[in-house]
Amino acid sequence: MLFEPPQRLVRALGEAYPDVAADWLGQVPKLAEEAVSRRKLTVERVQNPGGRSSLVVLVRQQDGTPAALKIAPEAAGPALERAALAHWNGWGAVQLLDTDAGADGAAGAGELLLERLHSEVSLRSLPEAKALLEAAGIVRRLWIEPPPDHVFETVAERTARQAAAMRSADPALAPLIEAALAARDELTASADELLLLHGNFRQGKVLAGDRAPWLAVGPDPLVGERAYDLARLVRDRVEDLVASAGGTSATRRRVNRLADSLDVDRARLHGWTLFRAVESGVRATAAGRHQDAELLLEFAAWL
Repeated sequence: MLFEPPQRLVRALGEAYPDVAADWLGQVPKLAEEAVSRRKLTVERVQNPGGRSSLVVLVRQQDGTPAALKIAPEAAGPALERAALAHWNGWGAVQLLDTDAGADGAAGAGELLLERLHSEVSLRSLPEAKALLEAAGIVRRLWIEPPPDHVFETVAERTARQAAAMRSADPALAPLIEAALAARDELTASADELLLLHGNFRQGKVLAGDRAPWLAVGPDPLVGERAYDLARLVRDRVEDLVASAGGTSATRRRVNRLADSLDVDRARLHGWTLFRAVESGVRATAAGRHQDAELLLEFAAWL
């Protein structure tokens, strides 16, 4: 079977990992064939449009149980995703089915065999208020103590790298960037939580399942405070917020509502929402995604 990478994956990897994307994408058909053969899986189809950092193949195990085989380049952090999913062990997140595979860094280290979810149904299919309520319930479950011997980076470490890149951005964005960097410095200096975080939590990362109504997928795990993780959820459906007449007040109400519902400090959530929106806007600008950048930076200016 030809395992053709979806165009969405080709574009996203080329933007995120330009140094390795082309080489890895060229190897994908062989990697997928080997992974399927090694696990004796029956292939149904490649998921399309699929994810932005991995090839996802819908398969069946030897006993007929449906599953999803995820194959990602090392740069995308599949080993860290594996570690986080193994630690959550299905609590609020998709279940990892091959907990031992790839643990020694041998063949299969970039592969994850996962419980099959309904990829066509995410929280974005629900009305906004209901989606945010369900999302809050899921993310709350993910915030647990990390393993004692974990290798996840901290919020301070990740945002330090991001901050360095932001400083070389378009000078016209300087006021927003300086505000975001100041918020980041103050927040990291006063942080007192060290929990396992999803890292990229939003409505589109929560899919319908059979074992549970909703389960999180696609973590970019790290450890730190809950407000950082919640900040990405605040700007979900940003295009709707920007298009609405009362976007500014609606944004601030959302910050307060989410903070209060999850017992997170409002000011800390506000600060991380600002930093993450500006950082994403700067990256979108650099990648030439100007419409995304405009939405993100307008949203950030409201905070």
